[in-house]
Amino acid sequence: MVQLTAGSCYRLYNSSPDDESVFNGPHTVQFLSIKKVNAGNPGGVDRYRIIMSDGINFLQAMLATQLNSMVNDQTIGKHTVAVIEKLTCNYVQEKRLIIILAIRVLETTAEKIGDPKPLTEAAEPPKSGVSTPAPAAAPAGASVSAPLTSKPSIQHHQTNSAVSAPRVGRGSIFPIEGLSPYQNNWTIKARVIQKSEIKTWSNARGEGKLFNVTLMDETGEIRGTGFNLVVDELYPKLEEGKVYYISKARVNLAKKKFSNLANDYELSFERNTEVEECHEATNLPMIKYHFVPLSGLEDLPKDSTCDVIAIVKEVAPLAEIMSKQQNKPIPKRELTLVDQSGYSVRMTLWGKQAEQYSAEDSPVIAFKGVKVGDFGGRSLSMFSSSTMMINPDIEECFALRGWYDSIGAGQAFQAHSNTGGGTMSGFKRAEMRSIHEVKDAQLGQQDKVDYFSTRATIMHIKSDTISYPACQTPGCSKKVVEVNGSWRCEKCNKSFDRPEHRYIMSLAVADWSGQAWLQGFNDVGVAVFGMPANDLVEIKETNDAKYNVIMHKANCTTYNFACRAKQDEYNGTTRTRYGISSISPLNYKEEAMALRDLLYSNWAR
Repeated sequence: MVQLTAGSCYRLYNSSPDDESVFNGPHTVQFLSIKKVNAGNPGGVDRYRIIMSDGINFLQAMLATQLNSMVNDQTIGKHTVAVIEKLTCNYVQEKRLIIILAIRVLETTAEKIGDPKPLTEAAEPPKSGVSTPAPAAAPAGASVSAPLTSKPSIQHHQTNSAVSAPRVGRGSIFPIEGLSPYQNNWTIKARVIQKSEIKTWSNARGEGKLFNVTLMDETGEIRGTGFNLVVDELYPKLEEGKVYYISKARVNLAKKKFSNLANDYELSFERNTEVEECHEATNLPMIKYHFVPLSGLEDLPKDSTCDVIAIVKEVAPLAEIMSKQQNKPIPKRELTLVDQSGYSVRMTLWGKQAEQYSAEDSPVIAFKGVKVGDFGGRSLSMFSSSTMMINPDIEECFALRGWYDSIGAGQAFQAHSNTGGGTMSGFKRAEMRSIHEVKDAQLGQQDKVDYFSTRATIMHIKSDTISYPACQTPGCSKKVVEVNGSWRCEKCNKSFDRPEHRYIMSLAVADWSGQAWLQGFNDVGVAVFGMPANDLVEIKETNDAKYNVIMHKANCTTYNFACRAKQDEYNGTTRTRYGISSISPLNYKEEAMALRDLLYSNWAR
């Protein structure tokens, strides 16, 4: 007979968060429901709300994110009976929030036990010894004959840092995910996975300095920051890769502008903050990755963060750009990364990361928390809080190394489009859609990039702005500005006598079903006008009549387009933009052969 721990919900709801006898469990409960609560937030970490019952009352709790896999692989679900072995309590907007940190499953699916009622502060504590029995339908291979208050030798999903014994004089060892501004007398046991340089500032209010670290245990990550005198005290003590006991720091709401961690809180180190190295660092992860293949970068929003692991195929020389905010040069270095997906991408290193990079022989590098950019296609860049590990001792590194040494080194890679398009390689006749079908399917309107092929005729080209002055440096293409008669590129820190004009175009196209505006860049303009942008700009400036004739002749021509659809905002209005990845004039022989093949296909029979 499985017995739920009567009174667990009452004690969890009314006990102090520091009461270890309650929050260290065990509590045998049944899950009445499990629901994802942030399904509308594509960039966030999934969170699950659980309604748990002790047979008499039911209570709402949140599942710690490191246990999400138990929901995803259906280890737990509706009516699961489990022993909760570790919890913590936070207060969010003055409401009590219970977080489940460790679970041992007894029955994945069972009948509903008892008739539990909602719990309120006015609820009376259950009478001692009351329990609600139910038949135990144990799954194959599982045993529930042991007393429910004892722990078996084999446990499922137990967080080591969350259940460590309290250290004398420092309070309980708290999981990072359990920290909040309402917790006192806590100690975390965490690994430093990133440590920034010391940064200084000087303004009208004075001068100062700061540094930050990223701390991680088995439950999550948190950012810690120290200022001024605290920098002198703690910066030499904290070393990347080592584990420390940390206590007496202030827990604040995280400033998301400066942190890309999935934690609502951050630590502020103070003069009395205690840091002690821990030499028993077993079971604490070195670093957690959630790798995205390079081919999947197009599906990520601009300015989002991600983890990637890739081979460094090329290393650019160290360069500098002038910072407008700091009015000083900043070192930068660009790496070309490739992986098994067949794509390459540009990764930018900044500051000391750029200066100190010295790896040779195409190393494997794992990057964590890098920023996704979209200028000139997809690109990546390091934050101050980003980390990179060269040739890490992980399975993904060995697989990537083996692939590159065997076949990857001689392979051709596809760069993410630098013409404003997506990763679509070209027009795909079998996937061609009409303009009406594109709009009716609401492509690009689901917070992701959609790709499509279409055949359409140019009806109008906006002729007022068809190009922009660009840098002459190969591979740059950044807009230059005129300064004292010369054209300066801030990215390359160079000046030129004249710019290299590049096309930037808006085309109104139409087919039998409707009309749409497509956005094209340099390759599109060359295909439409048959000349470089420099030549057309010169004609525009010297012979207005000839320019109008060229623009007129470009209309009423049909092309095959490969496009991408994506939403953006302009002047506070959300709109869907269709960018051209590739454009090609009709090859009438190919079109005729395609029609012939269609007549012999199953579609025509």
